[in-house]
Amino acid sequence: MPMTVLLDLTGKKGLIFGIANDQSIAYGCARIFRQAGAELAVTYLNKKTEQYVRPQAEKINAEIIISCDVEGEGQMETVFNAIAERWGTLDFVLHSIAYAPKADLQGRVTDCSKEGFLQAMDISCHSFIRMAKLAEPLMKNGGSLLTVSYMGSEQVVEHYGMMGPVKAALESATRYLAAELGEKSIRVNALSPGAILTRAASGILDFDEILQSNADKSPLHRKIDLNDIGNMAAFLVSDLSKNITGGVHLIDAGYQMMNG
Repeated sequence: MPMTVLLDLTGKKGLIFGIANDQSIAYGCARIFRQAGAELAVTYLNKKTEQYVRPQAEKINAEIIISCDVEGEGQMETVFNAIAERWGTLDFVLHSIAYAPKADLQGRVTDCSKEGFLQAMDISCHSFIRMAKLAEPLMKNGGSLLTVSYMGSEQVVEHYGMMGPVKAALESATRYLAAELGEKSIRVNALSPGAILTRAASGILDFDEILQSNADKSPLHRKIDLNDIGNMAAFLVSDLSKNITGGVHLIDAGYQMMNG
């Protein structure tokens, strides 16, 4: 008789970076985490964004709602200290933040400014490495670190610009972190969703056309949604994926396979 295994995150504690509104990838993941039984902590950027993030955090009964600008000195440390004081342990972290100045993002990579490139790398890539370092001592019984990438990391995607090299660095960091933290049973993976309309994606030129083109070219001929991403994320932070680490996991209806 086949055995049915249900995904269960009951008792697991997770920290979410990157909720902007109810259409953000981070929220889609957090909602599934919570439905599976996880206890959550949620960060918001600043007072301006709190009015949008807090209602979403409250919908998923986040136990901790705290501000964090990853560029701000000591702010990330404050978040992890709050986790240590409240919970003492941490089971998973979702890093779903990325930023590049609009002029650099929408221009040629050839023309991007040093300042813009460094800022994009700091917020979109190095912040994940810092999170791993701060999470490590709290993941006493192992854990899972997740970040979010995109196929522009390995293929030239029109209008994706400077974020392509930045996401390539993020994926490389994912592999190195996975290798270094594996001995502590901390797994590190990247989600790579296909095109999906989010606040972050709205900064990319002609994004509506990209969405439709991806759906048309994919083997399944459909657009992905937040539930697809959230389900994969929940699997990767669950015990069902205990031997999966260092991967970049596509959620794109097969589009990248056809586009490569």
